[in-house]
Amino acid sequence: MEKIKDVEKYIANETIWQAELIELVEILRQANLEETIKWSMPCYMAFGRNVVQVVAFKSYFGLWFDQGVFLEDTEAVLVNANKEKTKGQRQWRMTSASEIKPEIITTYLQEAIELAKKGVSIKPEKRRLMMPPELTLALNENVSAKTAFEHLKPGQKREFADWISSAKKAETKLKRIAKAIAMIENGEGLNDRYRKHDRVK
Repeated sequence: MEKIKDVEKYIANETIWQAELIELVEILRQANLEETIKWSMPCYMAFGRNVVQVVAFKSYFGLWFDQGVFLEDTEAVLVNANKEKTKGQRQWRMTSASEIKPEIITTYLQEAIELAKKGVSIKPEKRRLMMPPELTLALNENVSAKTAFEHLKPGQKREFADWISSAKKAETKLKRIAKAIAMIENGEGLNDRYRKHDRVK
């Protein structure tokens, strides 16, 4: 997949909602936010914080407000895509150009910017590291990998542990462990390469 470097490229790659995305981006650009690409999507920031992303999928396009849970949502348009996991983000999904309401979007945007200015956010919950026994065994058998694993950040350790634990078959789990050990020995986290790709210099 071709790397998305800027908003224009993201829109150019869109085959269904191109005109609608152009309209949304123009509305957001009027707010003088910092425009960048994160997670391969257009992201708009203020005061060093993510405020909103522009997204497009087959069935809808729209806006993702990073701390949307704190917005008043007077129009009742925001949804939580995953109630079990999503804490702060709220999505505004649209399925036609007629649903793009510049004045209403601007009102939501101004409120979101004010939240960013105040530093309002949901702090991520700290989770205990639940190591799968197979990974623990593999690390105990490889001194260099075990040492490298101990130097990883807590989030990087959890990503490896969760990824391996989520494998349904023993064969898949063993393949993931082999890949994980190689990455760990190189001091690399499971998703580090994707984070680097999404960073705009």
